[in-house]
Amino acid sequence: MEKTWGDYVISTDKGRLDLEVIPGFLGRSYWAAHRPEETIRKSIEASLCYGVYEGSRQVAFARVVTDGATMYWLCDVYVAEEYRGKGIGKRLVEAVVADDRLAGLSGFLGTKDAHGLYEAYGFRSDPEKLMRRRPEATIPTTL
Repeated sequence: MEKTWGDYVISTDKGRLDLEVIPGFLGRSYWAAHRPEETIRKSIEASLCYGVYEGSRQVAFARVVTDGATMYWLCDVYVAEEYRGKGIGKRLVEAVVADDRLAGLSGFLGTKDAHGLYEAYGFRSDPEKLMRRRPEATIPTTL
């Protein structure tokens, strides 16, 4: 998929992703600041990815994890600091929720500061149902 508006292009072509820029984006985020570059690259390989470009420069990124049948998890949504406030995040989320590969699937995400953005695209908070397991969690032993 490729959509153009003004000076920007949104593309799902992984060949266009700037694998030098994306770790920098995520390294400045609150959710992935300590994620190793190798992990970032592996996550990109296993996900649907969306890049926003001004010419050849990547200015935003989003990633979707999905089973392709029931659900998807929208994550790693990031717009470069100097490009914020230009509607790029809105266009990026719009491209994700309009993606035919995700039609009919339940969408999930986590955010601490962009609820209004995602609510405009149909996401709703559901704190009573969401649970999380961190990789360092221990497994209880049974007898």
